[in-house]
Amino acid sequence: MDIEIKLPGVKLGIVEGHGVTVEALHPDLTKLLDEVCVRKQKEFTVESLAEAEPIRAIRGLFRSWGMDPSKYRPASEALLRRVVQGKGLYRVSNVVDVSNLVSIETGWPLGCYDRSRIDEPVVLRHGLPGESYEGIGKKAWNLEGRPVLADPAGPFGSPISDSTRSMITESAKNVVIVIYIPEKSPDALAESAMKRLGERLTAFAGASAVNSAICRS
Repeated sequence: MDIEIKLPGVKLGIVEGHGVTVEALHPDLTKLLDEVCVRKQKEFTVESLAEAEPIRAIRGLFRSWGMDPSKYRPASEALLRRVVQGKGLYRVSNVVDVSNLVSIETGWPLGCYDRSRIDEPVVLRHGLPGESYEGIGKKAWNLEGRPVLADPAGPFGSPISDSTRSMITESAKNVVIVIYIPEKSPDALAESAMKRLGERLTAFAGASAVNSAICRS
């Protein structure tokens, strides 16, 4: 999938997993999630988290898009705050949890989508007046002026909270994961994150094939 980027300062890592089986956690994934959460609790406090370089960079992105990151917290920061507070990660499914794991490792927001529910072309842009969607775990969410991923049917994703339209369910067979990466971050870091995603989709969700790319504005 190629994504047109209309917002400044960001590149997107795109990882597509084909032939996945969406199900409850794999025991080895559960162990890995627990290990990384413990490590992050030792690495950060809630206060020091805000000074971590990836969090500062993502907050800077939000400000450049006209968003207050304290009011509308990036998904990665929200996850890390839960972990540092000892609340752990949400346990949703193998595919979603692999995505959340890479998000707390990198500090970058990730969006995880059912590929069959998205049409091309896809664009990253500001939400338009009157646009909204039903967010996962939330009611209708006003999208005007907020960063959104949109296809011809309208917005379906955001680095804050994604929609129910494109969410991962047990019926998903092909998935696409989007990583929001500050433009100045080295490509080697992006490629490492995408590689880990691909390996984990194969190991924990049985992906038969994985492909990845970096999209730039």
